[in-house]
Amino acid sequence: MSLLVVGLSHRSAPVSVLERAALGADAQVKLLQDTVAAEPAAEAAVLATCNRIELYADVDKFHAGVAELSTLLAQHSGVGLDELTPYLYVHYEDRAVHHLFSVACGLDSMVVGEGQILGQIKDSLAKAQELHSAGRLLNDLFQQALRVGKRAHSETGIDRAGQSLVTFGLEQLSAGTTVEDWARGKKALVIGAGSMSSLAAATLARVGVTEIVVANRTYDRAERLATLLVEQYGQGLTDGTDVPARAVPMDAVPVELTRADVVVSCTGATGTVLTAEDVAAAVEGRTGQPVAFDEAGDSARTTAKSPAARTNADTTDVRQTPLPPTSVGTDEDCPLDLGSVQGGFSVMGEAAVAGMDAATLEQHASWAAGSAVDRREAARRSPEADAELITALAATVATVGRIPERRKPEPVVEVPRPAPVLCLLDLAMPRDIDAAVHRLAGVRLVDIESLAEASADAPMAADVDQVRRIVSDEVAAFGAAQRAAHITPTVVALRTMAADVVANEIARLEGRLPGLDDKHRSEITQTVRRVVDKLLHAPTVRVKQLAAEPGGAGYADALRTLFDLDQETVASVSRAEDSTEKNRGPR
Repeated sequence: MSLLVVGLSHRSAPVSVLERAALGADAQVKLLQDTVAAEPAAEAAVLATCNRIELYADVDKFHAGVAELSTLLAQHSGVGLDELTPYLYVHYEDRAVHHLFSVACGLDSMVVGEGQILGQIKDSLAKAQELHSAGRLLNDLFQQALRVGKRAHSETGIDRAGQSLVTFGLEQLSAGTTVEDWARGKKALVIGAGSMSSLAAATLARVGVTEIVVANRTYDRAERLATLLVEQYGQGLTDGTDVPARAVPMDAVPVELTRADVVVSCTGATGTVLTAEDVAAAVEGRTGQPVAFDEAGDSARTTAKSPAARTNADTTDVRQTPLPPTSVGTDEDCPLDLGSVQGGFSVMGEAAVAGMDAATLEQHASWAAGSAVDRREAARRSPEADAELITALAATVATVGRIPERRKPEPVVEVPRPAPVLCLLDLAMPRDIDAAVHRLAGVRLVDIESLAEASADAPMAADVDQVRRIVSDEVAAFGAAQRAAHITPTVVALRTMAADVVANEIARLEGRLPGLDDKHRSEITQTVRRVVDKLLHAPTVRVKQLAAEPGGAGYADALRTLFDLDQETVASVSRAEDSTEKNRGPR
């Protein structure tokens, strides 16, 4: 197995780079075609989501494969190779399998445990099968990844550790209240009619919005989604309410913005769908008041975190801030033992001298000035010397007008923002909504970047460790299966050669015994075949077991050497298997 993956994700690259590197449907097709046409790659598949772009390939040379795949990603993403390279990661063989299995289980998602990635992996495999770029290795890999992901969700509570980006984004918009309480009575506008937009619309219907309007560039798709929403949520909800839904063309979005309380946008557009001016005009049309750009809006983005993260941030004090070393013998050679001082301070600043006796104060002053003072000698100073130093300190006080004291920094006073009249959730990559909307007073925007910041502090469920163990076990099993499969063409070639030997010997026997009747001929033929099968059974079974172990790749070579097997025969078996896999349609 020579599996290689080159990619970038929300973990390795800033949103601005991911946004520029996003691949449209046509670009993905061209990337796959160019990859399998490249010399090092025999198979290829692309996994492109809102927060990752990964290119998987079966390569015959590692370094050449990395160079080729990186270059192709840069060419088709439109981001220069020099700029893209620092954000790329590379996984090879077992590590590449481990990575995809972790992705399938939701361990590498922005929201840990979300299950939507399984559908995206399935779509990726279907596209590669449709283009015949997936052979035996990638078919086996992606299908096994889907099984591992489903196993993780069925056998563990990983679902409790996270949810879809839609749900997580709505939680950020609800700002600490439950999504149901926040959504009740609101009107929603969904821009886009793809899988993510459909999920958003269904989620909004379930949490209790009073109306959903769907806008899409292709009106028929918007109308189809609206019809499905009416059929599923227009009646029969547990609270007995109906959720009407209707479709509108994209040019109706400005008008619908003035009616909507919450907007979710996820289109495949490469440019901005809603500008800051569009949103400001909608809010002004709704409130009748001009909308100002709020400089506090940028800082407000960082508050879009989970309730637990906000609680932790509120209770954090200065003692959690990393401090310079303060004990005797540190690299800084500070002669003071200040470990007992609580509250945090700078050993070079004025806060460090508060409450010190005169001898300690002199030590600190000498050390700060660059000279060393023996603490023991300073401790033997007379009370008269202490009095002189205290007098000097008093003179300093008279000059500066106050005594230096240790104190916590003044809390930062946040400028209160008005309650939002319009909430926007941007799940597109590249983004649909202008980032400048963050600065509009009376508007709350949650986008992929703010979701990444919030999810970094989200708590991990205890079940994550169990999922990691599942992934490790499945990676080992997949590797063993692939190594065992690697020897299969050699075993098939060996049995083919044995069958040819039997056929030749039976033909030779018939030449020597022309009067042999059919009954005896059949009995002799079956006996010879049974003898050959029994002789080959134990060695072929054992060699498959040995080949499945790490380092077992050499057993295929040993078989070919011992039985003088034709290399071309073995290769033809492999080509036949790969051709079957590549021509297999989506399943």
